[in-house]
Amino acid sequence: MKQTLLVLLCFCSTFFAEAQNLPRVIVLATGGTIAGQGANADRAGYIPGKLPIEDILSSIPSANKIAEITGEQIASVGSYDVTIEIWLKLAKRINEIFANNEADGIVITHGTDTQEETAFFLNLTMTSDKPVVLTGAMRPASAISADGPKNLYDAIVVTSDQKSVGRGVILSFNETLYDANNVVKMNTTHVDAFDSPDTGPIGQVYDGKVSYYNRALPIKNRHTPFDISSLDILPKVEIVYMYVDASATPITALLNDQTDGLIIAGSGNGSFNKAILQAVEEGVKKGKLIVRSSRVVSGRVTPSQVFNDEILGTIASNNLNPQKARILLMLALTVSKERNKIHEIFQNY
Repeated sequence: MKQTLLVLLCFCSTFFAEAQNLPRVIVLATGGTIAGQGANADRAGYIPGKLPIEDILSSIPSANKIAEITGEQIASVGSYDVTIEIWLKLAKRINEIFANNEADGIVITHGTDTQEETAFFLNLTMTSDKPVVLTGAMRPASAISADGPKNLYDAIVVTSDQKSVGRGVILSFNETLYDANNVVKMNTTHVDAFDSPDTGPIGQVYDGKVSYYNRALPIKNRHTPFDISSLDILPKVEIVYMYVDASATPITALLNDQTDGLIIAGSGNGSFNKAILQAVEEGVKKGKLIVRSSRVVSGRVTPSQVFNDEILGTIASNNLNPQKARILLMLALTVSKERNKIHEIFQNY
């Protein structure tokens, strides 16, 4: 009897010790398809952001063996309705959690439409090396083969793994891992919706194990120049799309508005027609910051003989697509209004 009691006590002691050593993960929920509900389990239609984070976490009870998990509801929207206000709230809460040692890692549930933008914004504004992992779903929670529970489970696994420290913000989706700078949504409906066209994924998570394809590089922006702690708004930056025979009307209107900067989603290597070129030249004379990006999915935007940024007074977006170039310009404008300084910032990201 005494021997049995001793074994039981040892087991309990070991169990509680292991429980106490579990990494602490906070899941910050913003809504999206992963929290969506539809009228029919076998149809695509649904309303995003309906389920609270407690309900979503209850669908993966086995995750409690991996980490000590708590959830917080930051927002309950489809990601097409994510705002800069939500971004700032999310970024401030992340920095607060790590500054106060409330968690060892953070998972963010988010709609896929603008997930790459949120990931990039957070990667530029977070101040810790601890893991932050975004995930979501392409099928609502009410669907027959909902992908949200597995994606969330994997994200918790990734966040809990020591190999994820120092890698910046990671997007975990369909068992594949991507870095925030290069990930792009590539498909409107498939469960393998994301890719990094220029660089490829950085790793994978499978059967509860995380594998990275490369070593973690030193993170440039953990001592970020972009201090959002006291900001409630960001400078206003808009995007204009280039196409055959495109009019300069949108650019002229935006440059006459209270717009602080402009991104042009150019064709090819950030090129645009004569009408837009003339409007750009006039905008630069007015002191507006204008960035040349591209509507092409992959590749860098570089200066050319026709579009020489030093002469035009524009800035090449480097490898950032228009939506990410907009984010970097908004944040850069909180640091400086000088074209040369902002050009330097774009070269470093």
